[in-house]
Amino acid sequence: MPRLIVLFLALIACAAQPLRAQTVAVETITAEVVSEPAGSERFVALAPAEQPRGIAAFGPFRVLDATRAALVNVTDSRSPAQFEAMLRAFPGIGLIEMIDCPGTEDDRANLKLGRMVRARGIATFVPADGSVRSGGVELFLAGARRFADPAAEFAVHSWADEDGREAKDYPADAPENRAYLDYYREMGMAPVQAQAFYAMTNSVPFSAAKWLSGAEMGRWVQLD
Repeated sequence: MPRLIVLFLALIACAAQPLRAQTVAVETITAEVVSEPAGSERFVALAPAEQPRGIAAFGPFRVLDATRAALVNVTDSRSPAQFEAMLRAFPGIGLIEMIDCPGTEDDRANLKLGRMVRARGIATFVPADGSVRSGGVELFLAGARRFADPAAEFAVHSWADEDGREAKDYPADAPENRAYLDYYREMGMAPVQAQAFYAMTNSVPFSAAKWLSGAEMGRWVQLD
């Protein structure tokens, strides 16, 4: 996938733009960006949050009890297999709490993982102190049901390929853009909703980020 980003961000404040609402100015900050080959890392790095210990660990997942797991780190190429192993050991897990989700080190594997979460009917939840950024947002959207505390935080941005071209530099129906629109529709968005959400994420350059609260995210995607 072309959406490849490593960002190191200081404090950023922004106002979200709801569907069909008036435009709101967004504060952004540029950061050093390293382009990687397709499938490599894409995340927004912040100081790591305190992580729950859990009763078992499977890569970035921590099993909290027989019905809940937490996601506490970046995903990578091993994450789909680790997710499968977790569900074999704890088949009753029906909720993933997204505690500290910077993004992914393998974008293709991350989208595969999202499809696996949706196929298993697992819900996603971001608590008040949870942070879901970059590729982590795709995993939040994968929830069969999605919950977010109004104070939770999300970060989105445009992708860029190895040549520095962003989503806006490709035709709207190019495969590079359709890949994300197709994923969003698979995650339950109507075509118009998928287009609007995708346009919002790409409204900020690949070298910056747009921050939304849980309440603001609820204006863009269906939450329970």
